[in-house]
Amino acid sequence: MELHDVWFVLIAVLWTGYFFLEGFDFGIGVLTKLLARDRKERRVLINTIGPVWDGNEVWLLSAGGATFAAFPEWYATLFSGFYLPLLIILICLIVRGVAFEYRVKRDEERWQRNWEHAIFWCSLLPAFLWGVAFGNIVRGVRIDAHKEYVGSVLDLLNPYALLGGLVTLSLFTFHGAVFASLKTLGGIRERARRTATVLGLVTAVLAVGFLGWTQLDKGDTASLVAMAVAVVALVAGLVMNRLGREGWSFAFSGVTIVAAVAMLFLTLFPNVMPSSLNESWNLTVSNASSSAYTLKIMTWCAGIATPIVLLYQGWTYWVFRKRIGTQHIAEAH
Repeated sequence: MELHDVWFVLIAVLWTGYFFLEGFDFGIGVLTKLLARDRKERRVLINTIGPVWDGNEVWLLSAGGATFAAFPEWYATLFSGFYLPLLIILICLIVRGVAFEYRVKRDEERWQRNWEHAIFWCSLLPAFLWGVAFGNIVRGVRIDAHKEYVGSVLDLLNPYALLGGLVTLSLFTFHGAVFASLKTLGGIRERARRTATVLGLVTAVLAVGFLGWTQLDKGDTASLVAMAVAVVALVAGLVMNRLGREGWSFAFSGVTIVAAVAMLFLTLFPNVMPSSLNESWNLTVSNASSSAYTLKIMTWCAGIATPIVLLYQGWTYWVFRKRIGTQHIAEAH
């Protein structure tokens, strides 16, 4: 296996880790409006991800940085062609981070309500737009012989990509509901379990349609196996949720995300960004990659830094592993 193949796999792993971790972050943000009944319950939901949300975004920075260094042609075409949706995602992530920190600075109802609106919308939009973006990457976009995107924003809003956006939005929200049931106590825990059941059924219908479409259009045996794992894991997650086994349910919802993302990357390889105009203009792991020397240096750096990142992030989750409820929230004063 060549180094550019190795780095394609590593980038796939980074994106998978990001969607697994940030997925329930986005889900919790959406559920602050759908699940919480009052201000205190919204605080409970936000506090479930309070210690970890910023660490989860390290995976996005790593995935973007690795793409820039390992596949500069892919990075350049992707970020120029998808400039508007990626800019919206970036603005949402910035506003969302500010909202987490600023909503507690004042106790006025209006102040906190406005920041909570920001958390909701800045969680919902990225959850949807990431699916649209990856749907277009897999489907193929208008790339010319000079490796430049020559389409428009409207070209990105095709039925396949929009269905992909609905899948990521529903799947992340389901993942967040399962996480909420795992991390909370009392009435909010029970409502999270009921909400997860509904969201899981919606996700199952959308995901089967999207993954089936992907398999019929671009799939092979490996992607079919990944699709089967995703579907079985989603069903298992729903069953575990109904049985009140929140830990297993969360594990299976995570496997669903991992398998679904793996399927997309399996259908993509050896391309990194197909051209819908001419197959010979596809960006591939070979014609879009950096030099072998650059990839070699990156491999050494990743081998040293990655275990450290995994250790400190795992330690964070261990420290903040206990459930919380409204009884743990101090009264505003």
